[in-house]
Amino acid sequence: MKTSLLKHKGAIPYLLALFLNAFTDLGHKIVIQNTVFKIYDGHEQIVLTSILNALILLPFIFLLTPAGYVSQRFSKAKVMQYGAFAAIVITLGITLSYYLGWFWCAFGLTFILAAQSALYSPAKYGYITELVSVDRISGLNAVVQSVTTVAILSGIMVYTFFFETSLGEHYETQSDILRQIAPLGWLLVAGSVVEYLLTLRLMDKHPVILQTFDFKRYLRGAYFRQNWNSIRSNKNIFEAILLLSLFWSISQVILSTFGAYAKSTLHEENTIVVQGLMALAAFGIIIGSFFASNMSKFYLHRGLIPLGSMILTLSLFALPLTHSLTLIGGIFFIFGIGGAMMIVSLNSLIQSYAGKEELGFILAGNNWVQNISMILFLSLTTIAAMAEYESIPVFWMMFSISFITTVWLIKRYGDYLLWLLFENILAMRYDITPIGLHHIPKEGSVLLLGNHISWIDWILVQIGIERRIGYMMERSIYDKRFIRPIMKLGRVIPVSSTAAKDAFRSAKKRLKENEIIGVFPEGSISHDGEIGKIYPGFQIIAQGVDAVIIPFYIDGIYGSIFSRAPKRDAKMSNIMRRRIRIIYGAPLSIDSDAKALHDAITHLKETHGSE
Repeated sequence: MKTSLLKHKGAIPYLLALFLNAFTDLGHKIVIQNTVFKIYDGHEQIVLTSILNALILLPFIFLLTPAGYVSQRFSKAKVMQYGAFAAIVITLGITLSYYLGWFWCAFGLTFILAAQSALYSPAKYGYITELVSVDRISGLNAVVQSVTTVAILSGIMVYTFFFETSLGEHYETQSDILRQIAPLGWLLVAGSVVEYLLTLRLMDKHPVILQTFDFKRYLRGAYFRQNWNSIRSNKNIFEAILLLSLFWSISQVILSTFGAYAKSTLHEENTIVVQGLMALAAFGIIIGSFFASNMSKFYLHRGLIPLGSMILTLSLFALPLTHSLTLIGGIFFIFGIGGAMMIVSLNSLIQSYAGKEELGFILAGNNWVQNISMILFLSLTTIAAMAEYESIPVFWMMFSISFITTVWLIKRYGDYLLWLLFENILAMRYDITPIGLHHIPKEGSVLLLGNHISWIDWILVQIGIERRIGYMMERSIYDKRFIRPIMKLGRVIPVSSTAAKDAFRSAKKRLKENEIIGVFPEGSISHDGEIGKIYPGFQIIAQGVDAVIIPFYIDGIYGSIFSRAPKRDAKMSNIMRRRIRIIYGAPLSIDSDAKALHDAITHLKETHGSE
């Protein structure tokens, strides 16, 4: 049984430190952003808000190489400790600026605080791979994303509440506001101190890497090219980074323009209400993160990526059409759910594909690409604001970009999305558990052969297996009007008595291309739930192919409405969840005959099947 994620040694201090890091960074931003909101209107407010966000992003661009080097060269726990200590010094400077009313100094210190985060970031995310094994990365990423989101949400609400309650009715300048809310600075300092104490409890798991930082190479751009090549070398990693960049860029634009939109169009000037509406996106991210983790319990489910993008696009479509504060809050909440499905899955994908020796550089490169993208989007927003464009055209532009991205993602991951929908629909009624997944090779040619009990066996066998299975299916079923498009998306191979050779040839070709082919060698669905005669047709596919046969046995589906049972099992009432298991056996030789396969499937039934 797997250990709870929170029981891993060092997990609690790590997560609490991440919470305080995000809480403190967000707190100072909220103070400055709310000050801008109170003093400025219209395009001036959008421009200053965009510049503020840019100051937070620029260090992640300039410090790409040093951040990756520091994370890779030194202990990630030590990097977080020194980063937290630096935050104490910086927040003391920010607090002094508040008391003295130095608005532009406090505004500029946002850049310094962000530089600390830029050096800290690759280490804090890279530390995930040191805390848990690869199969638990998605789970811990969801927890990390939720903790960070709760911190952002808490920071928005806590600092906005104290900002509004500390602020009197009489102020004329930014300096007046800062002096009135100055005690908030001590909350920033306290958060940094506690964060530092927590990082001292992190375990140091970093192996010594004898590597020095060559400043001349840095100035020549050699390190940059190394980082760039690292993130470009793997197509999956690079695509994930680009998609994350697009999500965060759209988010930055929405957050930068919504304040002015709320003030001018919705006529709302209370920062608690305005920040609270946007904070509902954080609630959505929490819900979406745990949904993404649950859907990735067997493997990183890429179907969440297009699904999340679809939800984002719908929320962006609804935002400019809605003037009700309540509905807008709901839209931000849905926006957060869609965003979480994407970011948890994409971050997990990056971490699972990146080698440990280059993870720090890839995470730093990820930050760099994301922040370049966000700076570009914020620059366009600033230009639009200076040209005195309203917020609504900007919202529609973000919707258009999201819509195009969603269409591409459906084409890219449509088969994963299809399986995600099937699996979740079945999970409403059935408790489906794959057993023996470790027998299925992570790569290479595989012929999956097992019993055929119901109309949904092809869905059941795919559950828990990350690699896509190409099934052979009776053409009379394949050609049905509403089924054919789905079967095409799933790359099903139709087979009939008149064109069996073509189907076998196609299946053999795919096996030679290191794919998984699924066949139900009984030829038809069982009428009595027993293992029927195994036909030797699969041997034609297997002949001359370097592959393995994985036998499986489906248990528990007979008697359901999807089976050919004369009547449903009396013991299965409508309120009970039917327990279904798919049991995978040890690999068989590709030369195994029908009798050997029948014996293997029977053995799985006798050792693991229902009594």
